[in-house]
Amino acid sequence: MKYWQKYRKSKILKSQHILATQIRTLTLILFFLTMPLAAFSQEFVPLWETGKMPNSKGIVLKDDIRNERIYQVGTPGFYAFFPSVQENKGAAILICPGGGYERLAYQISGTQLAKWFNSIGVSAFVLNYRLPTSPDLKQREIAPLQDAQRAMRVIRANAEKWQIKTDKIGVLGTSAGGHLAANLGTATEDSAKIGDNSDKQTFAPNFIILISPVISMGEFAHAGSRKNLLGANPSKELIERYSLEKQVTATAPATFIVHAADDKAVNPRNSLMFYNALLDKNVSASLHIYPHGGHAIALRNNPGSTETWTMLCEMWLVEMNFIPQIKK
Repeated sequence: MKYWQKYRKSKILKSQHILATQIRTLTLILFFLTMPLAAFSQEFVPLWETGKMPNSKGIVLKDDIRNERIYQVGTPGFYAFFPSVQENKGAAILICPGGGYERLAYQISGTQLAKWFNSIGVSAFVLNYRLPTSPDLKQREIAPLQDAQRAMRVIRANAEKWQIKTDKIGVLGTSAGGHLAANLGTATEDSAKIGDNSDKQTFAPNFIILISPVISMGEFAHAGSRKNLLGANPSKELIERYSLEKQVTATAPATFIVHAADDKAVNPRNSLMFYNALLDKNVSASLHIYPHGGHAIALRNNPGSTETWTMLCEMWLVEMNFIPQIKK
């Protein structure tokens, strides 16, 4: 009987030990699973202080996010993506996602690109800009540019903290985001001043990267982008102002452009028109129009030679001295 009691007690103790070990193991697994979320979650930086956002009616809106798209931006700002300290090359890029000025495709033309830039040592900031269809706007067409100008200023204001060189900050845009990026790069009018210290920073980017960009609001305009940005019946003055091939000056920054000849959404002539305008003003420009790739050329899994665009883009950044080949 005593033997049986000892045996039973031994089995209970062994079961308790196994259970305790399993609990500790599960706790460690949960710790390591949740740790990356805390350690690597992206910082969101709002652009405007409460009550200081320009061009607002004061309507409180919530972000409307569905199917990896943002259909309404309640709080304009950007998500910050940083390379490792050892790989940081001091350059940065503000990324304007596309979506026809109706939505923001923040994953395919935002987050994915940001991670690629991190892999080559460049800090990246994915912009959540107000869409011109927002019910809160007093003047629809200037809101995206206001947010982009403010974002550039906020990045420069934090350059020391984020280990960024203020003369190596560019802007990238895909599709309608390309229109916003080109608008930021050619704008001469300041529409984002609010009277704080960030106003001292310039909003002008040091370089532009355009992917399948919307450029013109004229004959070769993307109809959806034009309607969403300028309204159903825009004036000739608005069409002229937002046809960015007509806004290029000699002070425009160096530009890298990628488009596909088989783009059925945005006519590749948009890129040609912007490139020619840059050439006319003696601004350095690099244009790559691939035979295939469709609209909004992706980061990876592109057909044929289109797959080389990221390699060429990195080489261009090195060639133009925006990033060094080897960290100095």
